[in-house]
Amino acid sequence: MKKEIYILLTDTGTWFTKCIKLYTKKTFNHASLSLDKDFHQVYSFGRKNPYNPFFGGFVKENWRNPFFRHTTCAIYACTISNNQYNDIQAFLKELNECKHQYRYNLLGLFAILFNIELERSNAYFCSQFVAETLEKGKVNGFGKPVSLVTPFDLGRLPQLRKVYEGKLSSYINSVDESHKINRFYFA
Repeated sequence: MKKEIYILLTDTGTWFTKCIKLYTKKTFNHASLSLDKDFHQVYSFGRKNPYNPFFGGFVKENWRNPFFRHTTCAIYACTISNNQYNDIQAFLKELNECKHQYRYNLLGLFAILFNIELERSNAYFCSQFVAETLEKGKVNGFGKPVSLVTPFDLGRLPQLRKVYEGKLSSYINSVDESHKINRFYFA
């Protein structure tokens, strides 16, 4: 039996994202991983509070928060085996159980600008975390250390297929509306 996971590449439009974008010249500069297409289980390394850019770590993101209403995104699906899915879930459970021990890898983010591999204990930046999670699930294909993987690299993985690009709020609204219709017809 096969499962699907989702990689979200986003542009929240924050000043931090704008600074990164000045350097990368890429549309999307944040990466997250979801275990479901409805985005109720979305994980990343980023702001613990969407309104405070200085306190980061392992987060379960709520894309329905008004903070993200202007976010643009590209959403990719990846079909994996049950074993791969279980390995990914186990890794996420491990991170979640010890989330207070993990922090945002700001030094690693600066190191990547100079193509310097910098692995730090219990610290990730967003795309490094997604790449590490995929590797835990034996979804490979980067050809470089996870500490050098960017959101752009994630979008180029051959195992991924793009399922949506546009306003995140439009996608979330369509998913939520679909569930309302399904509950109505199948209740």
